Amino acid sequence: VRRGGRSEAGDQPPRYLAPSTHEPIYKATDNVTNSQKKKKSITFLDQSLAATLIARSVRLHPSPQPISKAGHTTMTGATLRPDQADLPSAKSTASYWHREPSTTLLGHRTTKALPPTADVVVVGSGITGAFATKELLEQQAVKGKKKVLLLEAREVCWGATGRNGGHCQPVAYNPNTAIADFELRNYAHLAHFIAANAVPCDWVSLRGVHALLTPDLVAAAEKQIAALPPHLAGLARLVTDPEELKTLRVPNAAGAVVQERAASVWPYKLVAWIFEDLLRRFGPGSGAETQSENGWFNIQTNTPVTRLQHLPGSSGEASWVVHTDRGQVAAKKVLLASNAYTSRLLPSFADLIVPVRGQVATLLPEPRAELARSYVFMASSDASKGEPNQDDYLIQRPGPGLEMILGGGRARGTLRGVGVSDDDEVDPVVAAYLRRAGATNVDLGNEGEKEELTASYEWTGIMAFSRDGRPWVGPVPSGSVLGGGEGLWVCAGYTGHGMPQAALCGRAVAGMMVGSQGGGENTVDVPADFVVSEERAEKARALPSIKEMDDLDMFLL
Repeated sequence: VRRGGRSEAGDQPPRYLAPSTHEPIYKATDNVTNSQKKKKSITFLDQSLAATLIARSVRLHPSPQPISKAGHTTMTGATLRPDQADLPSAKSTASYWHREPSTTLLGHRTTKALPPTADVVVVGSGITGAFATKELLEQQAVKGKKKVLLLEAREVCWGATGRNGGHCQPVAYNPNTAIADFELRNYAHLAHFIAANAVPCDWVSLRGVHALLTPDLVAAAEKQIAALPPHLAGLARLVTDPEELKTLRVPNAAGAVVQERAASVWPYKLVAWIFEDLLRRFGPGSGAETQSENGWFNIQTNTPVTRLQHLPGSSGEASWVVHTDRGQVAAKKVLLASNAYTSRLLPSFADLIVPVRGQVATLLPEPRAELARSYVFMASSDASKGEPNQDDYLIQRPGPGLEMILGGGRARGTLRGVGVSDDDEVDPVVAAYLRRAGATNVDLGNEGEKEELTASYEWTGIMAFSRDGRPWVGPVPSGSVLGGGEGLWVCAGYTGHGMPQAALCGRAVAGMMVGSQGGGENTVDVPADFVVSEERAEKARALPSIKEMDDLDMFLL
């Protein structure tokens, strides 16, 4: 939901990711003809064993009954701890990006019934889930096919990816060079993927302007840019000349950073195209059903996962039971691509990945001035004037509509949105701010400009703020620190900066899961700071809480 950039501090140690040592999941054969067995050994979990595991889990841990939270309708499955994320809202605000939903994916369930087993269960269908699932299916097509089940609480791409500001803006002047390099690789990967496949998602490459409205942010940016290594130095420059600031349409800024790499995009259409393509290639009717009755890929929408149950001591067979409101699924591996909602299923992450509500509006300036750049507007808070910080982000849709998509104003909302899991309402104070800011943040070149613009869409979405500012990517170890177990993986916590990071993070975690890390053309590295570990969690917990850091403007430059 947040704009496309924020900086990270700290040196980056060399990346190290141990290759996966997980064995193939399924041992017994089923649903395979004799002729197929002769051609290829197709293995998947014995159905009677799956039934036994699920029956045992239900006896020992019956699924909790749904409850209703006061003030709104949710799909919660149990009473939550005060700091734990809720499940996604049953009724969400209408995002501009959802106005043209995929007829294939809306309400899609590949099979009428929930499959009782899967090799891998992916929870979440945003950009992380899309690229992770794509990698899982494509790599396993070579390594030996496995059944992948994607579970989504609502519709496909109905969370943060389908509710963001339409930005993809890597931060080239991030003082952490490894992260800057990774974001630029992610940007290039997306641009190439979209062009090579002619994905109709309105990707527009352009320059990005970070308008710095307070002198302290100008000083911070100047220091960061001066320290850039040669290969990054030409990708970001600081502008303080008043005349050039006017040319950039930010005459009231104290300074601005102009970045060479930025883009606007229709994020829902990108994700929807990927899932439609995967269904064509790996789902029923793709030709894959000659080896698996219903193909290798199954999507089940409107199927919230209510909890996870680990079955220790079941080496070589299903080690997880995934509980949903429609039944249970036995699986060897589970990937949580659930971002802000991660702690709902993994309570140990409640203080490491915190839901934060953001708000966005589609604005209609008249006449429609055409903007050649995307924008971020940042200002530190001023306690003496009672002014909160500013962290707004703006793109313009291509013609003929030329609508402006503006997000931000979070500091003016209730609790600044921190700890809020619900996207079923808009904050009227933030909504009014965005309509005013749309008329004043950028110079539209119109005489007698309105003090407030008309909004055609206003919506909210839930970001996932990470306590140390980095996403969490990799296997979740068992124990009291993180509460995971063998076969559980996570890829979440982008702090509102997912579009420049999530695609390659999703590919990387999938590569870890199938054991491709450690070399080869399909290897995707992530910065070492992104990798999940108990040591990292303990260091993060030594920091102030996310709410405390947010109150101190620590998520700005």
